[in-house]
Amino acid sequence: MKNKPQSHSPGLAVYLFKKKVQKVIRSIFLFCIIVGLCFTILYPIIQLIPSVFSSIEDLGNPNVIWLPLNFSVVSFKAAIRFSMPEGIMTMVKSVLYAAGIMAIQVFFSAMAGYALARVKFFGHRIVFFLVILVFLIPRQSLLLAQYIYFTHFNAFGLLKLFTVAGEVNLINKPITLVLLAVFGFGVQQSLFIFIFSQFFKNIPNELEEAALIDGCGFHKTYFKIMIPNATPAISTVAVLSFVWNYGDTYYTSYFNKDGPYLSSILNKTFTPANKQFVLNAVKVWFDIPLANDFAFDAIKQAAILIFLIPLLIVYFGAQKWLVENLENSGLVG
Repeated sequence: MKNKPQSHSPGLAVYLFKKKVQKVIRSIFLFCIIVGLCFTILYPIIQLIPSVFSSIEDLGNPNVIWLPLNFSVVSFKAAIRFSMPEGIMTMVKSVLYAAGIMAIQVFFSAMAGYALARVKFFGHRIVFFLVILVFLIPRQSLLLAQYIYFTHFNAFGLLKLFTVAGEVNLINKPITLVLLAVFGFGVQQSLFIFIFSQFFKNIPNELEEAALIDGCGFHKTYFKIMIPNATPAISTVAVLSFVWNYGDTYYTSYFNKDGPYLSSILNKTFTPANKQFVLNAVKVWFDIPLANDFAFDAIKQAAILIFLIPLLIVYFGAQKWLVENLENSGLVG
């Protein structure tokens, strides 16, 4: 006789039911958390829609909550005129500046990080400690010394051989920001050196030994072996450097305040003291009889959205690449 299939015991059925209920509850809980986080992040952006796309006359209208009564792009037109005096070239110059400083920071931070990680020179632990210290202390504490140094820049006394005065004032010149990046004091550059140092420490020594056996010297090993294997760290530092330099207003305002940087232009234009000037200009440009404080906020928000365009392009273009490489960059583990 064939054996009849045994039915599950009541205890097993109850256990399986409890596991299924727990799984459903866990899924609902995670879904609520994700929805809540997405709403928290997107809510400020959603709030911008009725203000930046409304006509100037409708701003401040209590009937306008989520959708504008009269669709208009006047806020964007005004924001472009205020924030981009040279047209699209203003943004292009800002992007090129951020990309140039990014390249310098990646190049010199990688070399410094490699030296600290793989070269055992006298005092390398002290140098590494100083790199971490520069990252930890507020950059405002270094500002006075940096400002005085670049005001009376003499390149360790070498300029006395070429100039009568023996010093050059580099304040309000683009070369100052380049020199800061070259000497490791650019925007968050000590963090970049630390990232490269941690990454190079994790590369097996066998790679260097094999390169030496093949006849590679120190420099050839670095450029031919180490740098190609440092793609995760390079991509991470490159994205962070570009984003932070593009949005920097601290170093640019002190060392090159008249430079064509979009972040600095926005910082100077949309200050509370400049509010009445902005509103009067909008009235004249677009023949608007009344422009209140809400119009000033709407134009400023539109300018910020324009400012974010290059950053969004970089983010969406490098998102997958950055996430894949972030784990191996030295920030984790």
